[in-house]
Amino acid sequence: MDATTPGPLNPDVLDRDDVRRALAEHDFAAAFTLIKKWGGLSQNRIGAACQLTPGKVSTIISGAQRVTSFEVVCRIADGLRIPGSLLGLAPRPWEKTTEPPVVHPPMPSGERPATDDIPWRPDATVDLASHLTGKDLVMDRRAMTRALAGATVTGASLLDSLEGWLQPAAAVPRPRRRGRLGMTEISELETTARAFRQWDHRFGGGLRRKAVLGQLNEVSANLDEHQAPDVEARLYRIMAQLAGTAATMSWDSGLQSRAQDYYRLALRAAHAGGDAVFGANVLAGMARQMLYRDRPDDALQLINLAQEGARDVIGSCVRAMLHTREAWAYAAQGRTAGFQRATARATEALAAAVPGEQEPYWIAYFDEAELAGVTGGRLLDMARQDPHRHAERAAAEIRCALAARGPEAGRSHALDRIGLAECRFLAGDIAGGAEEARRAVGAARRTQSGRVRTQLGQLYQYTVGHSESRTVRKARDSIRDLLSS
Repeated sequence: MDATTPGPLNPDVLDRDDVRRALAEHDFAAAFTLIKKWGGLSQNRIGAACQLTPGKVSTIISGAQRVTSFEVVCRIADGLRIPGSLLGLAPRPWEKTTEPPVVHPPMPSGERPATDDIPWRPDATVDLASHLTGKDLVMDRRAMTRALAGATVTGASLLDSLEGWLQPAAAVPRPRRRGRLGMTEISELETTARAFRQWDHRFGGGLRRKAVLGQLNEVSANLDEHQAPDVEARLYRIMAQLAGTAATMSWDSGLQSRAQDYYRLALRAAHAGGDAVFGANVLAGMARQMLYRDRPDDALQLINLAQEGARDVIGSCVRAMLHTREAWAYAAQGRTAGFQRATARATEALAAAVPGEQEPYWIAYFDEAELAGVTGGRLLDMARQDPHRHAERAAAEIRCALAARGPEAGRSHALDRIGLAECRFLAGDIAGGAEEARRAVGAARRTQSGRVRTQLGQLYQYTVGHSESRTVRKARDSIRDLLSS
């Protein structure tokens, strides 16, 4: 664009009565449609000029989203060189100078750029949250089926896209004005985020996921209005926690690709809110997902990234949790010595926790019971390859977890029960395994977790081929009844 061009729009377009009327009424659906028709601008070109994703421009044109943000209206005015008077604004700074505006390069074609292409800017994170939740909240059964089949990103494509986590958040120039939210509303939102996280621990995914997505969508709308700086920072942290909960609930519902999308959003939101500790927790969640996808090398890289980015700020409990994920990766790689070394570090870190040490509320679940349960689970993984060496020790660790946390632990309690039953079967104690399986089914009935049902399905195979045992038959029937309900 040369210096004599007033902007991407020909002035004749702005002189049209229909365009001026749409702009005066802030009817950007009609305005963008007319600008595409008479100005010869593509959807991508409009988005690039106004610093909007093509997906957001599309939702505006379709009428699915109205432009209510003062900051976005200003971006449209400056990007398309629309005089402030047409939009009810004061004269724009560029109206007093001959210098052309800064025009950002066009984004790739399509509904929206891939997550990897979205810069690690706070405003881009808000756009990503609006897009993800908006799409998810209207997902019908057919779209749900497609989402279930979606593949996660792995390897270098995943790891390279997360490097922005280690860089400072980019400053985004924008008009500073006091938003509508105050500290009372922020405290209420934080309380809601905590409650949703507790839902996830107790019940898993299911219908409760929609409630989390609705709250996440509302938080992104509040951030799009650019609140006061201290309010904005806490809003980003709330967004990170809600997105993290949405990720685990999506995973629990079998939506692996969507879970990864929300993990990535959570990491970006934690980065924008300056919450390195929660960001490390998100990376640990992503590592766990990779472990369930049989990608231990990727998981280990993610844990190393978490440790590097939050090394100086994490407390004892978070440090211990990261070491258990590290141990998990080593176990999946078959590196027994590495597993033992990382587990010892986790034990040392947890023992070093000082009563009253300031730790985030969300790590409160990680105690001796959790460490025992996670360690038992990893030993169980190794016992599937070498039952004689690891099954009894796995059972001992899981019993420690069960002794310390009861049915109130929800999903964790049910997974412990299933793990102990499998240990007994692997050790050759068929009757004991069947009895533990019966208890596991009882625990599973108290949670809606899809992950628990998946693990029960794997336990079912141990009951096949023992029809002569009445106890085993009853256990098999109870598992089948629950999984078919």
